[in-house]
Amino acid sequence: MPRQPTIVGQAVLLVIDIQKSAFMDYKAGIPVMPGYHENMERAKRIVDAAHEADIPIIFFQEIHRRNKIDYGRELDGTEDIHCLEGEPGTPVAKEEMDMRPTDYFIHKRRYSVFFGTETEILLKGLKAKTLIMIGGMTDVCVHYSFADGHQHDYYCRVVGDCVGGTSPEAHKASLNAMEYLQEGAVLSADEIIAAISAHQVAAE
Repeated sequence: MPRQPTIVGQAVLLVIDIQKSAFMDYKAGIPVMPGYHENMERAKRIVDAAHEADIPIIFFQEIHRRNKIDYGRELDGTEDIHCLEGEPGTPVAKEEMDMRPTDYFIHKRRYSVFFGTETEILLKGLKAKTLIMIGGMTDVCVHYSFADGHQHDYYCRVVGDCVGGTSPEAHKASLNAMEYLQEGAVLSADEIIAAISAHQVAAE
């Protein structure tokens, strides 16, 4: 198959679990790689570019009830209690990311943005073809969301310096796995912003 364009048809930006903990000196219950916080700060450039180009944005928040009934098997591995309802690091980083009333918001109980949510209904309403992903964690929620988006036949793009993993090794391995599924899927912030700008010009 020939390499596909960076953006095909209607793009939608998925801001995956960029929550207050990313901008706080706060133990979130999940290990993070060096540079994670800087990557989350850089992610705002992609939000700004999407707003400028009138690309729909969906913000996702992982959140769990205080009685822990909806964690399932999520705590069987390395992760400790995280994204607990009512904790200071759990809310979406609205101010830091300039989340607007015109943006969309979905909360989720599992890793993938598709699992047990209204995401697929919303994407169909938006006539989405290309999904641009930023946020965390590269090797967990971003990776599983990418794989599900791929299996739903979306063109999936992940901004490699605007996602962060649980370790540098896990971050890199997941980016490699996503690139394996769709060649050209992993891009830098500068590359995706240039693609958004070019796609906007072409549409005018």
